[in-house]
Formats: sequence, structure tokens, C-alpha cells
Amino acid sequence: MKFKIIAFDADDTLWHNDPYFDEAQDKFCLLFENYASKQELLQLILQNQVNNLPLYGFGIKAFVLSMIESGLELTNHQLSGAHIHKIIKIGKELLQKPVELLPDVENVLLALQSQYRLVVATKGDLKDQHRKLHDSGLGHYFHHIEVMSDKTEMDYEKMLKRLDIQPEDFVMIGNSLKSDVLPVLNIGGTGIHIPYHTTWEYERIDFEIKHPKFQSLSKITDLLNHF
Repeated sequence: MKFKIIAFDADDTLWHNDPYFDEAQDKFCLLFENYASKQELLQLILQNQVNNLPLYGFGIKAFVLSMIESGLELTNHQLSGAHIHKIIKIGKELLQKPVELLPDVENVLLALQSQYRLVVATKGDLKDQHRKLHDSGLGHYFHHIEVMSDKTEMDYEKMLKRLDIQPEDFVMIGNSLKSDVLPVLNIGGTGIHIPYHTTWEYERIDFEIKHPKFQSLSKITDLLNHF
């Protein structure tokens, strides 16, 4: 396959991310274990995150605000300052997590860099994503960094316009079928799925993708057999 640009998602495609959020949610559940079951608490956080996406978008700061809102609901708006402080601390700890690369990521980027323009296309907090990219040591492999407010078809179309390429010249690689694959396929690009061992509930889909421009690989090194 020959493309002009290969784009990579960041979180859980280049480096570990989801387990840190799971750990943060576990801490929240311990704070409010006397109010509801763990399953109910996790569902409440998810519900508030999804409801708040149009206002807050994605990322750790939005996650913290949704946890505070969940705490307010659980306590009938009697959430103590001490609990708010603890929730904010959970968020600050998330923002300082080390960046741990997934296996073989750098070797793959090094192999592809000489033949293609490589791009990071991710969503989340702008400052946090740039911090993680800096700490990862991978920044020099990429021609362009795009931190998107969301990953809809329109968001991808805007990015491709800025990059001055057509969808047929673009391939997106990521761990989320919902965000990294489906919108790209819908605008005429190619989507490659490399699953991570966990997936945020919001990013899951309940149907199988069948499309001539879609591939699912088991690991990132499999890309070297295709490009």
C-alpha cells in the first residue's frame, strides 16, 4: 500500500493510557464505596462523562469535572471540600503519569519515517497530549501533531484540508474502531485497527466492520508487512 500520510492515534496506540484512568476510577470508587456499588459508581462517572462531552470534550480535566459532578450527585450536593480536594488530587496524579511506550513502537516509526510523512492525530487535553508526546521522545518522527476536540468525519476532513491531501492518500492507525477507523472510512480514507487490551466503554461498538479499506492487525509490527 502506498499513502502520502500515515497517522497514528496516541493514547493506547503509541503508549499506555487507559490503565491509568482505570486506576483513577478505582480511587474514586474507594472514596464513595459507602454510597453505591463499584459498578454503579463506574456507570455514573461514564454517564456524566458522556453527557459532558459536548461542553468539556475529552481529556483528564473533563474527567475530573465529571468525577466531581458524580460526587455531588452521590452526596445530594453535600460533597465536602476534603473530597473535592481528593478528586482534584486524582486528576493531578493522572497528569503526571510517566509515558510508557507500547512494545516496538519506536522501531516501527523509524522504519516508516523514511518513506512516509507521519502524523499524530489524537484527542484530549492539548497541554497534556503535548506533554506526553514530549516525554515519549517520539516527537521527531512526526511531520505534524493534531490534537483534536473530537474525531468525527468533519474533524478528519478539516485535518486533511490543513495537510493538503485527499482521503484516499491517508491512512489512520489506532486502537478505537469508533474514533480512529469508522470516521476515516466514511470519508474515503483507510483505517487500520490495532486493539489495546482494554477499551473505554464509550469507544466500543457493537457491530463488525466490513469495508475494503479496513484492516485489523494484532500488533504494531504487523504494519511493516503492509507498508
